[in-house]
Amino acid sequence: METRELGRTGVQVTPLCLGAMMFGAWGNPDHDESIRVIHRALDAGINFIDTADVYARGESEEIVGKALLGRRDSVVLATKVHGTMHDTDPNMKGNSRRWIVREVEASLRRLQTDWIDLYQIHRWDPDTAHDETLGALTDLQRAGKIRYLGSSTYPPSAIVEAQWVAEKRGHARFVCEQPPYSILVRGVEAEVLPTCQRYGLGVIPWSPLAGGWLSGRYRKGTDTRSHRADRIPARYDLSLPENQRKLDAVEQLAELAEQAGISLIHLALAFVVRHPAVTAAIIGPRTLDQLEGQLGAVDVRLSDELLDAIDRIVPPGTTINPVDAGWRPTHLDDPRSRRR
Repeated sequence: METRELGRTGVQVTPLCLGAMMFGAWGNPDHDESIRVIHRALDAGINFIDTADVYARGESEEIVGKALLGRRDSVVLATKVHGTMHDTDPNMKGNSRRWIVREVEASLRRLQTDWIDLYQIHRWDPDTAHDETLGALTDLQRAGKIRYLGSSTYPPSAIVEAQWVAEKRGHARFVCEQPPYSILVRGVEAEVLPTCQRYGLGVIPWSPLAGGWLSGRYRKGTDTRSHRADRIPARYDLSLPENQRKLDAVEQLAELAEQAGISLIHLALAFVVRHPAVTAAIIGPRTLDQLEGQLGAVDVRLSDELLDAIDRIVPPGTTINPVDAGWRPTHLDDPRSRRR
C-alpha cells in the first residue's frame, strides 16, 4: 500500500487509517474478533491506527494494545483525549493540563506502550485556553510520552489560533487535524481543508462513509431501521427532511458507482482520499467482512468526470444535514450570548 507524509512531520502513513471506535462495547464486544480485524488490516499494509480514550471508556484502547503486542514498532498509533471518562467527576474530561497529564498515563497503560505517535485533542473547548492545552502537550512531547500532537473537529478559527499561540508561546504545534468529511458532509471544504493546507497540517477525516449512509445499507425500498435511529435520531430518523435528502443523494451516488463499476463504499472512500489536503481516511470496520469491503478503495482512482458528477449531486462545501458537522458553536444554542 502506498504511503503519504503526515503533514510536514516526515512520518509516512497509509491512505487508509484503521479507526478503532467499533472495537469494544460500542460495536464489537468480542475482543478476539476485533484483534483479528486489526491484524488483517496490518497484514494488508495499513500502518496507521486511530482510537480514543472515550471509545467504550477505554475498552477500545485495551483491544488495540493487545493486538499490537509484538507489532507496535511498525505502527503509527494515534489516540485522543477530551471526552467524558466519569459520570460524576467534572474534571475527568476536557482539555485542561490537569486532565491531559493524568489521562495520557491511562492511555499508555491501556495501549501497553511507552509512547503515542499522535495524541489528539478530540474536540475544541472554547472555555480552555490554547496555551493551557498546548503547554501540557508540549511537556508530554518533551518527556517522550507522545511524538506529535493533533486536533479533531476544530473550527478553522481555532485551528489558526492554536498555530499562533504555539508560535508565540514556544509550544509544540498541532501537526494534524481530524475533521468529519465525506461526500454527504463536505462543509470542511470551505475553510477547514484550505486552512490545513496553508499551515502544512495533515488531515485524517473521520466518518468517510458518513456514519454508514454510504455503506450501501441505507437505500430506498429497504429496511433502514437501526439502533442508530433511536440513539441519534437527528442523524438517522428518516422522518426528518434533512435525512430524506441524504437518502435521495445516496440513491444517485449508488447509481454513479454502479455505472463506474465500483461499490458505493469504494466510491465514497476514493472520493475522500482524492482531495489534495487529505492524508488518510479513517475507516471504522466492526467485522472482517466490513474491512475486506473497504480495503480495495486504495486502488480506485475516480475520474474527473465522475468527481464532477458527484459535485452535481452534493455541491462542494455542502453538508446536507448540519447535525453531521460534528461540532456546533455553543453560543448558538445559548440565547444569553446574544442578549444584553
